[in-house]
Amino acid sequence: MQSFTLPEFYTPHPARMNPNLERAREHSTQWAKRMGMLDAPKPSGGLVWDEEKLAQMDYALMCGYTHPDCDSLALDLITDWYVWVFFFDDHFLEQFKYSRDLAGAKEYLDRLERFMSAPGETPPEPENPAEAGLRDLWERTVPSMSEGWRRRFTTTTHNLMIESMWELDNIDRGRIANPIEYMQMRRRVGGAPWSANLVEYAVGAEIPDRIAATRPMRVLSDTFADAVHLRNDLFSYQREVQEEGENSNAVLVFERFLDCSTQQAAELVNDLLTSRLQQFENTALGEVPALLAEHAIPPHEQGGVAAYVKGLQDWQSGGHEWHARSSRYMNEEAASIAPNPLGGPTGLGTAAASLFTQGLRHRGPRHAHRPFTPVGHLPLPDFYLPYPVRTSPHLDAARKYAVGWAEWAGMFAPVPGTEFGAVWDEEKFTGFDLAHCAAMIHADASQVQLELSSDWLAWGTYGDDYFPAVFGSSRNLSGAKLCQERFAAFMPLDAGETPEPVNALERGLADLWQRTAGPMSLAARTEFRTAVEDMTSSWLWELENQAHNRIPDPIDYVEMRRRTFGSDMTMSLARLSANEPIPAELYRTRVMHELDTAAQDYACFTNDLFSYQKEIEFEGEVHNMVLVVENFLNVDRLAARDVVAGLMAERMREFEHLVKHGLPAMFDEYDLDVQVRGALTRHVDDLKDWMAGIMEWHRTCVRYKEEDLRGGAATGPREKFSFHPTGLGTSAFRPPGRSALLHG
Repeated sequence: MQSFTLPEFYTPHPARMNPNLERAREHSTQWAKRMGMLDAPKPSGGLVWDEEKLAQMDYALMCGYTHPDCDSLALDLITDWYVWVFFFDDHFLEQFKYSRDLAGAKEYLDRLERFMSAPGETPPEPENPAEAGLRDLWERTVPSMSEGWRRRFTTTTHNLMIESMWELDNIDRGRIANPIEYMQMRRRVGGAPWSANLVEYAVGAEIPDRIAATRPMRVLSDTFADAVHLRNDLFSYQREVQEEGENSNAVLVFERFLDCSTQQAAELVNDLLTSRLQQFENTALGEVPALLAEHAIPPHEQGGVAAYVKGLQDWQSGGHEWHARSSRYMNEEAASIAPNPLGGPTGLGTAAASLFTQGLRHRGPRHAHRPFTPVGHLPLPDFYLPYPVRTSPHLDAARKYAVGWAEWAGMFAPVPGTEFGAVWDEEKFTGFDLAHCAAMIHADASQVQLELSSDWLAWGTYGDDYFPAVFGSSRNLSGAKLCQERFAAFMPLDAGETPEPVNALERGLADLWQRTAGPMSLAARTEFRTAVEDMTSSWLWELENQAHNRIPDPIDYVEMRRRTFGSDMTMSLARLSANEPIPAELYRTRVMHELDTAAQDYACFTNDLFSYQKEIEFEGEVHNMVLVVENFLNVDRLAARDVVAGLMAERMREFEHLVKHGLPAMFDEYDLDVQVRGALTRHVDDLKDWMAGIMEWHRTCVRYKEEDLRGGAATGPREKFSFHPTGLGTSAFRPPGRSALLHG
C-alpha cells in the first residue's frame, strides 16, 4: 500500500521519447556488466544489482525521456552516466549506510574522487565498479568539453559524492534536517546540478563562461535542481523512508517540522515543486533574454542558451514520466494521473485548460497581495537565542562620529525626484542608532574599527532606503540599474582614482572603499567588490518584484534575503584578512557554509518579525518572510509568525549542532593546526555576537514600535542593516584616517 496519495503535478511540457531508446538499453546493460556492476556483492549477502533489477529500473527509459533530441552516441554516454550515479548511490548505501561505517565511507569517497583526474594525471587502477565506471566515463566525456564546463562538472560530481557523508551522519545520529538546511544540502547531494551540466553535453551547447555565474543562470540551475529533487522525494518516500530508513526526504522534513500528516506534507512539497517550476519559467522568459542582451551574447551562443533551457524543460517532463513508470518508486496509477484541479470536463482538449487553472492556482495568490493592508502590531514570539549580548566601550564615540560622517556624505540632503525631499534627516538617523548595532556585533573593535563598521551600516541602510524612494514608486527600473552599475567605478581594483560622485551613495562608497579595501590584495579586493555588488544588485531584485506586486517564491526569498540584508558581504569581509591563516577552501566546506547561512537566516528573520507591520502596512512591501509564509501556506499572520520563529529556532539548533559536532570533525578531517582552529573558532564566536547583537538592536530600536510608526518617527523605506565589516579578520581593515570627514 502506498504511503500517501500522489498529488496532482504541474506538468506544463509534454514528455517526448528519444528514438534511440532500444540501443541505449542494450548498450547500458552491456556497459554495466563490463564495469562489474551486475555482480557486486552486498556485505549482507546477495548482489547490489543484477541484470533483472537493472532492467526493471530502466535508466535508459529515463534518459530517453529526459534527453529526447540527442543522437545515439550521446544518449549511450548519458545513460551510462546515470547507470553509474544510481549504482554509486545503491552501492554506497549497502556498503556504509546500513553499517554506519563513517571511516570506511570517507576512505571510499576520497579514493573515488581520484578518478576525476586533471589533464595529464593518471588515475589509480579501479578496485570496485563505481571506480571503474567513473574512470571510463571521465575519459569519454571531459575531452570534448571546455575547461569552464569541466570545473563546473567536477564540482557537482564532487558534491553528490562527498555530501553523502552528511546523509550518513544524520542517519547515524537519528537527525532530521530543518527545511532550509535540507533544501541547501539536497542540491549538493541530490545530483540535479550535475544533471544540468550533462544537459549542456546532450544539447551540444555550453553556457558561455561570462554569464555562467550570473543570477539568471544560477536560478535556472537551482530551480531545475529543486524541482527534480522534490519530485523524486515524493515518488521515493516509501522506498527511502519506510523501507531503507533514510531521513533525507522533503516529505519527512515537512512532516516533522510542521507536525502534519504525511499526506499534508506531500501536498506542501508538491506546492513548493510547482512554485520552483514557475520561477524557472519566469526566469527563462523574463530574465534570460535581458541577460543575453546586456552581455551582447552573439546569436550562436544565444541559440545554445535557448537549447540548454529547452533541455532543462525536457528533463523535467521526462523525469516525471520516468518516475511514474519506474519500478524503483511508489507510483501506483501515477502514469494515468491527469491534472484536473477544478473537477471540470475531461477528455480530448481539456488538458490545456486544466494545466492553466492548475498553474493559476499557484501563481494568482503571489500577485494578489493588496499593498498597505492594515495588519496591526504583530505580537512577537519567544525567541531561542542562547548567546549573550556584548557591547563595545567605544559606543558613545562611534555615535558622535556616525552622524558627522553621514552628514558629510550627503545622506541628509534633499534628493531630486523624491516626494519627501530627503531620504533621511539627522533626527531619523539618530533614532536608528546604527552605531549601537555596530557596537554589539563588533564588540571587540577598536574605536577606528567601530567607526568603520558604523559607516558601512549607514551606507548600506541608506542605499536600501534610497532605491525604493527614488526608483520604486516611479517603477524606474532602468534608472535603478544604471545607478547600481556605477558603483563599480567607485570600487577600483587598483585602488586608484574614482569619478566625481553625484550623490551620497557614490560619495560614501568611494570613501569606504579606500578605507576598507586599501590594505587588501588584488584577489581580496575582487572578492570584496563582488560581495558588495551582489548586495546592491539584490536591491534591483526587490524593485522588480515590487513592480510586479509579486511575493517571492519561498526558496528564492530566503536566498536573496541574505543578500538584501548584506549578509554575504559581511561574511566576505570576515574572510579577507591577510592576518588569519585560513585556506579559502575551508570556507567552501559544508560546515562553514551552513554555519554562516544559519546565522544569516536567524538575523534576517529577526528583522522580518520585528518589521512586519512597518513593511506590510506602512511601506507596501512584499519582501518579508512572514508574508511569504502566509502566502505559501495560506495561513494567517500569527500562524506564519510561528512558522518563521520555528525556522529561526531550528537554524539556531543547527548552528549549535555544527559548533558541537561539525566543527571538531572538520578540524580533524583536514588535520588543521592550532592556529587555524583558533581562527575558525573566533569566526564562530563573532557569529554568536552578530546574532545576539542584531536581536538586541531590534528590541531597543524605535523603528518597529507601533506608536513610533504612527507618529512618523520611524517611517520611511524598509531597513536591513547587516552592512558592516565585522567578525573574523576585520581587524585588518584599518582606515588610513579621517581626512575625508575633516575636509568635508
